[in-house]
Amino acid sequence: MDLPGITPPARDIPPEWLAPPDLATAKAAQLALAARVVREDAHPPVRWLGGVDISNSRFDPEGRVYAAVVVLEWPGLRVVARATAEARATLPYVPGYLGFREVPALLAAWERLATRPDLVMVDGHGIAHPRSFGIATHLGVVLDIPTIGVAKSPLVGRPEGPVGEEPGAEQPLVWRGERLGTVLRTKRRSNPLWISLGHRMSLASAVAWVKRCGTGYRLPEPTRQAHLAANEARRAGLAREAMPGQDIV
Repeated sequence: MDLPGITPPARDIPPEWLAPPDLATAKAAQLALAARVVREDAHPPVRWLGGVDISNSRFDPEGRVYAAVVVLEWPGLRVVARATAEARATLPYVPGYLGFREVPALLAAWERLATRPDLVMVDGHGIAHPRSFGIATHLGVVLDIPTIGVAKSPLVGRPEGPVGEEPGAEQPLVWRGERLGTVLRTKRRSNPLWISLGHRMSLASAVAWVKRCGTGYRLPEPTRQAHLAANEARRAGLAREAMPGQDIV
């Protein structure tokens, strides 16, 4: 199926945006790129929703990263396309710098998509990050696409107050006196999600889109499908390594 997308893949990306030689260079790149983030709605009408996720192990000595990008129709939330890719991380596992480990694999998967989404939900943080540059923001700026950070645990900040138990309950996520996102309960008796804008999105729109994409699970459907696809890619990759020279069906 060949459906229209809105943004071609980024070209001529400076090396330090994806594979800096050290953490000092990575930090400088994050601070510089954070200045490019657009914190308001700047996207076309949404016909195709994207979800991205990574499956890997911080203890893998090979640094293998398995990335998945899925595309769902809106409304309907039916998966119409997906792509996966495997890459080797060039930086060690250090919280706050995971974008440099994960975005290159996501770009490789993105290149394989026939259908490009208008808006992408990322399993990870957007501006709710020590340098306002989590993986959702990293991917959004590199590709210049609208992104939303949908994280399963906090990196910085805390909710302004208790989050109610009912789905839809929310509290501002605050750090050092600044609101960075929203802590949102999506399923009763489940931990809340940590929502922040990534790029070309307002926080209000980011939260609204996550709510629209709820299907009774803790995760919104785009990142839930991406999570399943990334885990499947990792299992297939590990199976290939365990049985070299044989095709895994």
